[in-house]
Amino acid sequence: MNTMTMAKTKGGLVAALDIGCSKVCCFIARADDGDRPRVIGIGQQASRGIKNGAVVDMAGAEAAILNAVHAAELMAGETIDRVIVSLAGGHPTSSSVGVQIALNGHEVGDADLRRAFNHCHQTHGLDGRNGEGRQADSGRQTIHSIPTAYTIDGNRGVRDPRGMCGDRLGVNIHFVTAATSAVRNLTTCIRRCHLDIAGYVVAPFASGLSSLADDELELGVTVIDMGGGITSIAVFYEGSVVFTDVVPVGGNHVTKDIARGLSTTLAHAERLKTLYGHAMATDADAREMIDVPQVGEEDDANARQVPRSLLIGIIQPRLEETFELVRSHLEASGFGKLGGRRVVLTGGASLLPGMRELGGLILDKQLRVGRPTRVSGLAEATAGPAYATCAGLLLHGAAEDRTAPGKSPAVSQTPENLFGRVGHWLREHF
Repeated sequence: MNTMTMAKTKGGLVAALDIGCSKVCCFIARADDGDRPRVIGIGQQASRGIKNGAVVDMAGAEAAILNAVHAAELMAGETIDRVIVSLAGGHPTSSSVGVQIALNGHEVGDADLRRAFNHCHQTHGLDGRNGEGRQADSGRQTIHSIPTAYTIDGNRGVRDPRGMCGDRLGVNIHFVTAATSAVRNLTTCIRRCHLDIAGYVVAPFASGLSSLADDELELGVTVIDMGGGITSIAVFYEGSVVFTDVVPVGGNHVTKDIARGLSTTLAHAERLKTLYGHAMATDADAREMIDVPQVGEEDDANARQVPRSLLIGIIQPRLEETFELVRSHLEASGFGKLGGRRVVLTGGASLLPGMRELGGLILDKQLRVGRPTRVSGLAEATAGPAYATCAGLLLHGAAEDRTAPGKSPAVSQTPENLFGRVGHWLREHF
């Protein structure tokens, strides 16, 4: 896999493909109008053939992708041939490593940065260039290799070492890897749709790119992307993503719990969750009755009436479990404190009322719901947290294209806005 394929198609277009367990979404945008890509085409289909972020039915997933892309192309009036893709399957995991190389007193240049990255890849058993290869004998593939900190002769806090002099350059690099088999299956499925892959981006990283404020990114924040099949986590600190992880629980698990607990169909369970669901119980729930159609009953007259408190009593424990798993993963990683007390929720499952309050109690942090604010052209229906990942893919693709191979990166100060910082770290290691 080569994630440095040019992200833009003809006419300055960037196409993003978010393949989730609940929906497949495609955005097409023009990325030549400044720092905010303008969305001109949107396509969405119910997800098929995807479980826990991985392909389990090639034909079903292929059909959903084709339909979503075709709908976006019709709306945009354009045809695309490559996409940048979200990755949630394959159990993405993080690791941070540090390397040092000798400078012998000369100024740091791009060649030194490339030498540091190559040394790191060789030292830690990576095949392929730019970290986009396979780890020897591990069955895992590198998705991201991101510089998070530099040192010159042991002096920390260096944001951009180029142009500085010293004897030794140190680089801390954050690697994100995923199971090779899951990445290959997804790659095969997309290529069967006659699409090239401009790159993969783990879902919470993309969500953060589109929904985080500059101060959150700098001071520390945790992004929790609550999807249908999995909940993924990313910690951002000092302008970089420093940790990612996944929890194998999502909104679809809540729907299945409702279907089992109330003896109704999955479709009715999803409807009940959307209309009457809440993350936390209240005293009024016991007095409100709701109709629950039963499995196998075609006549709505046979629907069973149950108190709303019974529905909430099914939903709340599953959500508590999800947040407790997130908390334990953050505590075990040691990166939870870097994220500070700020949490941004994205993903369709985050829309359930009461989610902020329940998450705040369990995580002991301040929560807000994140929306894709860094792209333009989105209608109200597609400007919610469920579309943060797809919007973030556009931002990543636009920044990547500006720093594609063959362009000579100039020594510059660290950009102040998020979009500039994305391009900055891409320039630093490609």
